[in-house]
Amino acid sequence: MHTERLSHFIHDHVFDAGNDPAERSTRLVMWITASMMGIEIAAGWWYNSMALLADGWHMSSHAVALGLSALAYGTARRYAKDPRFAFGTWKIEILSGFASAIFLLGVAVMMLVGSVERMVSPQPIQYQQAIVIAILGLVVNVVCALILGKAHHHDHGHGHEPHGHHHSDHHDLNLKSAYVHVMADAATSVLAIVALWGGWKYGWSWLDPFMGIVGAVLVAVWAKGLIVDTGKVLLDREMDHPVVDEIRDVVETGPGASSTRITDLHVWRVGRNVYSCALTVVTHDKALTPEVVRERLSVHEEIVHSTIEIQYCPDAVASPPGTAA
Repeated sequence: MHTERLSHFIHDHVFDAGNDPAERSTRLVMWITASMMGIEIAAGWWYNSMALLADGWHMSSHAVALGLSALAYGTARRYAKDPRFAFGTWKIEILSGFASAIFLLGVAVMMLVGSVERMVSPQPIQYQQAIVIAILGLVVNVVCALILGKAHHHDHGHGHEPHGHHHSDHHDLNLKSAYVHVMADAATSVLAIVALWGGWKYGWSWLDPFMGIVGAVLVAVWAKGLIVDTGKVLLDREMDHPVVDEIRDVVETGPGASSTRITDLHVWRVGRNVYSCALTVVTHDKALTPEVVRERLSVHEEIVHSTIEIQYCPDAVASPPGTAA
């Protein structure tokens, strides 16, 4: 009986169930991308196309980043129950997404430098052969995007928004990073085809390195967006999220609300759809206990872990909601 009572207070820290479809899709796309990468780099070098070569090297970063994403899924799953991770292993996936974005920035710089060099010192290009390879690369990118897109829709189909909440950042950012890599590669493939076609039909040899520069800018913009999204999670920047006001609302309402204020509150994400919080409550109400506060918080299913401190202050003057007592 004692063991049963004790087990009631013991809980694990597996806050995120992982994403098996995304892991399988990412691994498959990684191998497809690696194969096409080798073909494009060899063809770009052989046919002397900067746009095609840039696309191939760009794809090489995708192969590495996609491999990193697949590794992150596996590592997070393998160590999910390791007690050394205080709030689970979900952020391994976010760290992978951040690293992928850094890879994208590096590739953008490499594309920019290579394109400028080709603009300064033009080289002859075998346009027809290069166009065939570029089109093949685009087809591969579209196939990869469809594979990852299917995993993305599966993820949304099995997710849920507790109590009608529709928070916009409940995405699998590791999957998003893989998808951004594929879409960026598809975009550079399109640019390479346009550049090669213009050079072949109209003799615009400058278009090849110019499209390399355009592709570099596009990749850099996408990388910046991914860095911002993953960086927010890694730095626990959640205090402007609607869930913070929801926590204040449920704690500072109900019986004794006029004398109950949250004076310290910290909220951070521990999974795609879930949050942990630590809060200090100052109150006149002796009936308000951590269990009562936890029960109030339970109406929001996305709050899966809470640490609650109650300070009883019978002589304190209640301050307005949302301010320190």
